[in-house]
Amino acid sequence: MPSVHGERPAAGTEAEAAALLGWLTDPDAPRLCLVTGAPRRGKSALLSWLAAHGTRSGHRSGHRSGTRRRRPARALVPLAGQSALGTAWTIADRLGVVARTPAELVQVLATTEVRRATLLLPDLHAAAEPEEIAELLGEIAALGRIRLAVETCTGTPSYVLLAAHRATVVDLDGDLDGGTDEAAAADERREPYEARHTVDLADPAVVCAADPLRVTTAYATGPGDDHGGLRPAWLRAGQSLCRDQDTADRALVLLAALGDGADPRLRPALRELAAGAPWRVRWTRVKGDLTPPWPGPVTALGTAGDHLLVAGPTDAVRILDAADATPAGEPFTSPTGRVKTLAPAPDGTVLLLDERGRLHTVRGPGPRPPYLERLTTAVAATLARHPGTALAAIGGSVVVGDRLGSVHAFGLTGVHQAALHSGRVTAVTAVETPTPFLCSGGLDGTVRRWIPGQDPLPEPIAERPAPVVALHAAETTGGASLAIAWADGLVELHHLDTGERLSFRPGPPVRAVALTPDGGVVVGMDESLIRLDEAPPKED
Repeated sequence: MPSVHGERPAAGTEAEAAALLGWLTDPDAPRLCLVTGAPRRGKSALLSWLAAHGTRSGHRSGHRSGTRRRRPARALVPLAGQSALGTAWTIADRLGVVARTPAELVQVLATTEVRRATLLLPDLHAAAEPEEIAELLGEIAALGRIRLAVETCTGTPSYVLLAAHRATVVDLDGDLDGGTDEAAAADERREPYEARHTVDLADPAVVCAADPLRVTTAYATGPGDDHGGLRPAWLRAGQSLCRDQDTADRALVLLAALGDGADPRLRPALRELAAGAPWRVRWTRVKGDLTPPWPGPVTALGTAGDHLLVAGPTDAVRILDAADATPAGEPFTSPTGRVKTLAPAPDGTVLLLDERGRLHTVRGPGPRPPYLERLTTAVAATLARHPGTALAAIGGSVVVGDRLGSVHAFGLTGVHQAALHSGRVTAVTAVETPTPFLCSGGLDGTVRRWIPGQDPLPEPIAERPAPVVALHAAETTGGASLAIAWADGLVELHHLDTGERLSFRPGPPVRAVALTPDGGVVVGMDESLIRLDEAPPKED
């Protein structure tokens, strides 16, 4: 009988359990393991046991120090009823990355340093798209970076696809009288995909309350009906929607992904459903929107008073009204082409960092003080020799991060610098308060606060197992605040005076964030731009 804590496998599967553990610990073993056997042989129960095995006591190094040795995480990803899209979203979430499609997941895993993990994937035979999922799992295994143990039935098309890859096979049909009655009973209790009832895909209340993986399968594999706009919104934000959350939070994410061509009844219905969430969606601009138009993919954001500056893959930087995202002036042309980071200066000048890490200047409408002109010229000359990776500006200072983890504050009286990160600095922001300060984020997953001329604070103000993508700090009507975008798709708002935090996951990869003067959080992505406001305090 399987132990509650995963200490013993089911009776009759001890040899197969030992084989799985041997595969896990053999550095030369294939990344793919196929757990096969006839129906009701206990394959799923064996993978469930493996997911729990060793989690209570952990593995020790065996040395006198008694320190624990971290082993790769084991993530159980049930495949019954799953589509390839839902499987990709679930795997991405387990691995701490963001991917909109199965192909994008493979690309992200091939090009991103992800934490070591073993994926345990039962019930491939009961998936909605077993062959498509098998192709995805085969591609992930071929990368050689993640182990996958997949339950599959011999002779099925999905088995044939996986068996074409180098794989270890653990076959539970080796002893047909092995006594796996309890494991078989556990397998029999699984509800087959075909027996699951469907949901009303055009009803926002039903969709937000239903099993999100079932909704994903229905939208991904069913007819191409848009269901009033719910389907494209769901497919845009699906990785966030499939996370474990309540109806209000799911409705908020879906509302933020809704395009302006959706059924006009959906937006108020979703607002009502999202009333208990900590955010309110002020406006959204989604690819394809016409009134007002979507400004295009976002690579960088900035604010200048009540205006929002939006940079993308082209050389145009658009100016929007931060209150409603309507155009607020003619776009200006970046001399750099694609803008990596932009930093509006208090005098109206906009500083731009290009993809090569070089500084460029777009002059504002008024004359620029000569001392600021000399400062930016000097910084530009420095970055031509030593490229920057992040940029910010306040008052008489230009702030630059570099690939070695240091932050440099160039001012009129000299340069202050500090080694704040392990690895590349990915974002910096500066705040013009009575005591100006900087915040920086890095590839190391930390956000640090620093007052130039003083020693940095010893502890980060935020730290997560994901790189920082973007930062923006500002003195808003609610006090000094900091918006953080992380590489795993999370956006956070930190109230620096109180320590209060709010978070939001829009679903797609986040490219940039900005804070408006009245405390709104603007989130820029490849196919959408949204503004969130904090929900008002609840009345007693």
